[in-house]
Amino acid sequence: MLPMLPIGTDDFKKVITGGYYYVDKTMLVQELLDKRGEVNLFTRPRRFGKTLNMSMLQYFFEDTGKEEENRKNKSLFANLAISHMEETCRTHQNHYPVISLTLKSAKQPTWELAYACIKEAIGMEFRRHRFVMEVLELEEERRRYYALMNQSGEDRDYVTALQFLSSCLYQYFQKPVLILIDEYDVPLENAYFSGFYQQMAAFIRSLLESALKSNPCLAFAVITGCLRITRESIFTGLNNMEMVSILNDSYEEYFGFTEKEMKRILTQYGLEKHGDTLRRWYDGYRFGSVQVYNPWSVANYVKALTVNPDALPSPYWANTSSNDIVRRLVEGADLMVKSQLEELMQGGSIEKSVHEDITYGSVDESQDNLWNFLFFTGYLRQESQRLDGRNRMVRLSIPNEEVAYIYENTISGWFKDMVRTRDLSTMYRAMLSGDGEIFQKELSRLLQESISYMDNGEAFYHGFLLGALGGLSDYLVKSNRESGDGRPDIQIRHVDVSQGAVILELKACSTYSQLRPAAEEALAQIRDRAYDRELREEGYERILHYGIAFFRKQCLILPTRSPADPKAPSAPGLSG
Repeated sequence: MLPMLPIGTDDFKKVITGGYYYVDKTMLVQELLDKRGEVNLFTRPRRFGKTLNMSMLQYFFEDTGKEEENRKNKSLFANLAISHMEETCRTHQNHYPVISLTLKSAKQPTWELAYACIKEAIGMEFRRHRFVMEVLELEEERRRYYALMNQSGEDRDYVTALQFLSSCLYQYFQKPVLILIDEYDVPLENAYFSGFYQQMAAFIRSLLESALKSNPCLAFAVITGCLRITRESIFTGLNNMEMVSILNDSYEEYFGFTEKEMKRILTQYGLEKHGDTLRRWYDGYRFGSVQVYNPWSVANYVKALTVNPDALPSPYWANTSSNDIVRRLVEGADLMVKSQLEELMQGGSIEKSVHEDITYGSVDESQDNLWNFLFFTGYLRQESQRLDGRNRMVRLSIPNEEVAYIYENTISGWFKDMVRTRDLSTMYRAMLSGDGEIFQKELSRLLQESISYMDNGEAFYHGFLLGALGGLSDYLVKSNRESGDGRPDIQIRHVDVSQGAVILELKACSTYSQLRPAAEEALAQIRDRAYDRELREEGYERILHYGIAFFRKQCLILPTRSPADPKAPSAPGLSG
């Protein structure tokens, strides 16, 4: 029987004892000890195994204070890579008291709720170690410990809670403490969008500084997140911090699946013939100099294939995390950024200056921040990098088919949502009154504000125009409906036949010079194939025809009227 895949299971003990398939990342332990960073910050995209690795570190290093529990935890690593490092296991396994804190629950709409969730997480860790209260001699220490354990402490107690707990653990074990903090940036990103960033930043800064800066009880610490929030903002004065981002060559293979690990997975599940599909859809990330697969998506697709050998790949990663920061930046993009996004979505690459220090307070200061967020959160990959003076220039591209899907559907969808919220009444009035010149001007403006992808084919413009027409009230908008001797692209009719109808025929052009011939061809098609026959049979007398030709973000609209209403306005010139 094949082992289950640990989808959504990020507790190391549950993965090992539950018989799940585990991709061995335990040599992360050895590298941490070899490099001897006192405070280690790992930044990787969401769902790349950070939380499972943190759980693994806890089970390896933690001295629980109970011999039997330590023995069981040690057995979890039998036959894993780290078990062969005998000196490391002898001197470090089950050797440290461990504080393990995750901040992912602090994604809440208000400061009060977010703060309460952090207090609850801290309280749970105090309760987990409540046995240390027996060595606290001072009444004030016992009172404070009890209050923090039950989430009734004073605010001043929480800003130094981790430092206090490490001191208590040191008193009990007479050993320095390992501190693990997972998803440290979740409350910061959430607070930025919810309007209480300064409060949250001040709290997180104090919480981390008190525990990690000049703490005599600290052995070492590991922190994970998606983004490296600049030290001036959060990590003020922490000169003992080792920053490890996706640009670093250290610890490259411990987050995500390497090519070698993927081959083992495919062999284990008998899925070798699907290797190319998995590579196209979920490979392409580059951490340091190592190429890696998205582990979340691989696990989901392999599971799907074990159920149905003909299962198609899906964008499993698309809805696993908040895209608020990216959406805000994309929606505020100028024409240059939009054109560069389109270049990426068509399979090209762009070169940008990338810096690792990010502050949410500076998000809106420069469009260049968009590329930093897209890069460090996994929406772009590095192809190469070089120095331009003192600036690191990175050539960026979309990693794989899964992320390309996210761009085409999610980011393009954001622009369509933005279009739908615009006041399009001027364009509607022009279209319904036969004013082709104003109709063309307004549609061209809308195109300039949108983002297209793929080959700018007719299907894109068709969908774009249907979305723009979604706000027409009292009119029925039908797409590719059988009528006359063919199928008009878009037909618009008022529920009252006396109010008239509109027929739109669209053409996509490969050159600017083709606009007028294409628009004339579209008009002739409406006439020659009698697209308005059915409308006239139903009683519509005022029927407007529009031949619309598109070239990239420019359009030409040629109007005429049905023979039942021969007053035809003159065709406007080119614009856009």
